Amino acid sequence: MALVGSPKKLVEDIADGYFMLSPPLLRNYHPAALKIILANLALVTRLIRAEKIPLEDIMALKKRNMKLSRLRQTEQIIQTYCRKHRIPC
Repeated sequence: MALVGSPKKLVEDIADGYFMLSPPLLRNYHPAALKIILANLALVTRLIRAEKIPLEDIMALKKRNMKLSRLRQTEQIIQTYCRKHRIPC
């Protein structure tokens, strides 16, 4: 299955918790689409890490860390899926 819409927007939705990728769902994507998703995961992760948040704003820090956690979890799921199915990513 080809990516529908913007891959960056897909990754932002994953970071916000609106969408979750799982191994059964990854079967629908081509290896090229998985590479694009991984590249956009790195891009959005960099953008989130670059945001300056004051240390006094605990809720904003928690929200940022949750986004980073979701992105890292998704990256691990895709890499494990690629390794298991011998897809070069």
